[in-house]
Amino acid sequence: MKRNRQPPVAAITGGASGIGLEFARRWIAGGGSAVLLDLSQPTLDIAIAELDYKARGVVVDVTDNASVLAGYRSIGEIEGRLDAVVNSAGIARPGPSSNVSDEDFTLMLDIHITGTMRSCRAAYPLLRDSGGGTIVNLASVAAISGMPGRASYTTAKAGIAGLTRTLAVEWAPEGIRVNAVGPGYVRTAMTDSLVAEGKLDDAPIKARTPLGRFAEPAEIAEAIYFLSTPSSSYVSGHLLMVDGGMTVDGNWFQ
Repeated sequence: MKRNRQPPVAAITGGASGIGLEFARRWIAGGGSAVLLDLSQPTLDIAIAELDYKARGVVVDVTDNASVLAGYRSIGEIEGRLDAVVNSAGIARPGPSSNVSDEDFTLMLDIHITGTMRSCRAAYPLLRDSGGGTIVNLASVAAISGMPGRASYTTAKAGIAGLTRTLAVEWAPEGIRVNAVGPGYVRTAMTDSLVAEGKLDDAPIKARTPLGRFAEPAEIAEAIYFLSTPSSSYVSGHLLMVDGGMTVDGNWFQ
């Protein structure tokens, strides 16, 4: 498929809220067209209206391969091209590792890592036929840190980093760049709810972060945008930490 002058198209899983929605705002501001892939139709409706109907929404469950395939099929049929993919669908369910059930552990892996793989796999032919493109997967500081009470989350995010490296090497001949970002703690509705429920204490997190605060979603979106555009044309297979210095802080050594 030859390039034309229509706006570049980005598909975003988990695109109706949080970091995914913030990236959609940034992508549209840069002149692109966004397709939000999300589980909730009401949430999609709110997001599309907020974006002034400059994006399209598709209900997609990343744990259901048929649903993922249908979502990307619609992009091929309606937009006719795909230039960028952002995999940001995810949930958090912290709890003691000694008590986590097989069902909860497997669900986290299925949403985060297998869901990311399903999306990448479904996007591949569209990116290839459009002449190449980019994929940015959402990892986390949890990908390279041992975080108590988050066994399934850290396992999934570490897996996403590994998946990113393999796809970057395997799909490079098709002109597809694959990278990941590793956010620190971000002020989103999900983290706000965890704080409100007493499942997350933000004070020690701020103290542990050299910049002394949570990230704003827009700060993560800017990093994703960089990796999704020609500005990063020679960057592939990279995990870009966007964590306020958390993972390199050596202040514990005095």
